[in-house]
Amino acid sequence: MKTSAITATDLKLGAKLGLRQDVSQDVKKVAKQDIKAGKQDIRQDIRQDARQDTKQDILQYLLKDGEVTAQDLAEKLDISPQAIRKHLKDLETEGLIYHTSEQVGMGRPQFVYALTAAGRDRFPDSYDQFAVNFLDTLIDTLGKEQVSAVLEKQWQRKAQSYKSQLGEGSLRQKLEKLAAIRQAEGYVTEWFPVEDGGKGEQSFIFTEYNCAIAHVAESFPSVCGHELEMFASVLDCPVERTHWMVNGEHRCGYLVKDLCKV
Repeated sequence: MKTSAITATDLKLGAKLGLRQDVSQDVKKVAKQDIKAGKQDIRQDIRQDARQDTKQDILQYLLKDGEVTAQDLAEKLDISPQAIRKHLKDLETEGLIYHTSEQVGMGRPQFVYALTAAGRDRFPDSYDQFAVNFLDTLIDTLGKEQVSAVLEKQWQRKAQSYKSQLGEGSLRQKLEKLAAIRQAEGYVTEWFPVEDGGKGEQSFIFTEYNCAIAHVAESFPSVCGHELEMFASVLDCPVERTHWMVNGEHRCGYLVKDLCKV
């Protein structure tokens, strides 16, 4: 029987093939690790985005409701109270919200959360101290009556712009369009019908939870009067103020009565 002799060349070739297999296995292992790490990074980014979205939702609910409990938020956002409390703790650490303790019945006190000034500033606020200083300068230069006339003219121009965008339609249709326009401008706006109290009138509440002229209104409350007149002109209906941020409330609200000319 004839046997094959294993030469030195055969040994070298075998060693090379074995080395190549080892390297190939190492490359595959590293590639799998990279893919796994990449998936983990993506999942982490998604979780981070979800946390940021939830925090923004919490801030918006606080903006609209004024004060809420962790349980209220958990029910509205459909997530666990434990997760809500974690988000609330983060937001409080960031200085965007604060809490007070409220005794309800005989049980333990519950925390009620609200926005801080920094939290409210997270929402669009087009005017700042510059606008206030500018109006002060105008008053010094032109006089208060002249500046008031200029502001009134500005609101009239805005009313004309809104009217052209609203077009014809029922009060309900106009309110829906007006809310969409204001939301596009950065306002957190909502509206809903209210009971007429048996008077045979259809009325609506139009509410805005942030104010683009907040800093100006604090020093020049008359601008809010011009805005009220603008809403009445745009909707061609009686409009009454129900809530006012200048008075310390967390929203500006308006009662709109359906006596419009359609």
